[in-house]
Amino acid sequence: MEIFGGFMVMMSILGLFLAVVWLIMPFVVFAIKNKQDRSLEILEGIDKRLTTLEQQLRGHQPQQETHAAATVEQAPQPTVLPLA
Repeated sequence: MEIFGGFMVMMSILGLFLAVVWLIMPFVVFAIKNKQDRSLEILEGIDKRLTTLEQQLRGHQPQQETHAAATVEQAPQPTVLPLA
């Protein structure tokens, strides 16, 4: 009988824990969803700005190719050191 009482105490503690998790989890999920939606909007705005910048650079690229090729040949390449 003692084992049954201990088992019931353990199950009541586990049930209380699961009830708390069950009540809190929807708020956590909706908070994460709102943050994810906002991050997606910001990312889409960044993507649009990058595409406009790429289009602008493509328009200016043919004029600068000869000048850029001459400066790349003369400039020494910097050495890249590993971070670790």
